[in-house]
Amino acid sequence: MNMDRRSLLTTGAKAAAGAALFPRFLEAAPKLRVTTLELLPMRATARTVWLFVRLGTDAGLTGLGEASDAFGFANTSQKNAAQMESELRAFFRLVEGKSPLEIAAYRRDGEPLATGRGLIPATAYSAIEQALWDLSGKALDVPTYSLFGGKLRDSLPVYANVNRATRPRTPEGFAAAARAAAKEGFRAIKAAPWDGFPAPGSPPAAIEAAVESGIASVAAMRDAIGPDIELMVDCHSFFDVPLAERVARRLEPQKLSWYEEPVAPERTEETLEIRKRITQQMAGGEILFGVAGFAPLCRTRAVHIIMPDVKHCGGLLELTRIASMAEADGVEVAPHNPSGPVSTAATVQVCAVLKNFRLIEFQWGEVDWRHEVLQPHELFVKGTIAVPDRPGFGVELNDKIVKAHPV
Repeated sequence: MNMDRRSLLTTGAKAAAGAALFPRFLEAAPKLRVTTLELLPMRATARTVWLFVRLGTDAGLTGLGEASDAFGFANTSQKNAAQMESELRAFFRLVEGKSPLEIAAYRRDGEPLATGRGLIPATAYSAIEQALWDLSGKALDVPTYSLFGGKLRDSLPVYANVNRATRPRTPEGFAAAARAAAKEGFRAIKAAPWDGFPAPGSPPAAIEAAVESGIASVAAMRDAIGPDIELMVDCHSFFDVPLAERVARRLEPQKLSWYEEPVAPERTEETLEIRKRITQQMAGGEILFGVAGFAPLCRTRAVHIIMPDVKHCGGLLELTRIASMAEADGVEVAPHNPSGPVSTAATVQVCAVLKNFRLIEFQWGEVDWRHEVLQPHELFVKGTIAVPDRPGFGVELNDKIVKAHPV
């Protein structure tokens, strides 16, 4: 069938509408140039700062990324903030004056500068990459997921991480938070009940008390939400192999969906040893970078589920490559995302295309105005989030709300 360009653009209902309204950006997309970088931090809570990145173009289009959670909660110093700004500006120089569609060139030039230098450079590199994909979708007037082959799902299951919203951090507090999230419709709940675990070498009595408190908190959550809602725990790498095994065995009655990072995921041999000793599924990898960072976990099947974070792993395209490698090794993907709403919007776009996708993380209950940060508002329905069909990530920042919560 022969079709000229005009016929092609006017075929079908969407194209018929597009004939009249076809964006000027589509023909101009290859000529677009990235011209500006905005850094937009906002204070969510005393322990949480969201850092959004916005790239602008000479045509007025903008694209969003997020560079949050790169410092650790106890390490948000001015020095680290200055390093993040410096890294973001350095990576911006790689795209300044260039088309936002030149993402392969950005990855070629930027990845060596992000590899092996720690979490801050990796996060800065990933944030610019996110914003380029948002811009590319908008420039071409398609959802970003279309640039990765098209979506496989219209909505995505989300689990509620209730950890930061839990007060007090007691079994009763964890139970109340889990119960409230379940009441809102979430069908999967996660917490990290061992945060604040005694340092290695602490008195045995202190370690044992912390172990018992965490186990009691998990049991309380299970009692609160019943047997039909998934329950996961994040150990934040506080254990060694024997303690990880002992805690996991104590938790068997709670029927966990996964047991996350009892030791650091870089310690592949120890992670694999724990997986062999316990019955629960293992998950991990929340701050690893690139395919190379995840390869040891996948190739050895040290975990059942990997958790690449679009903010830290190298961005959207790298997350798809990580997921493809994991699929070949029989490993599922549940992206780490205890983050702001821009990260969630980016994660939705990439998860829509993954065959081995399982769940997206959502930092539940941290602030009651979170849904207002984006336009249209972030919305969860019965523990799911819809995959938008609007161009790019399908959202814009509500600058009024961002400015209302300065750092």
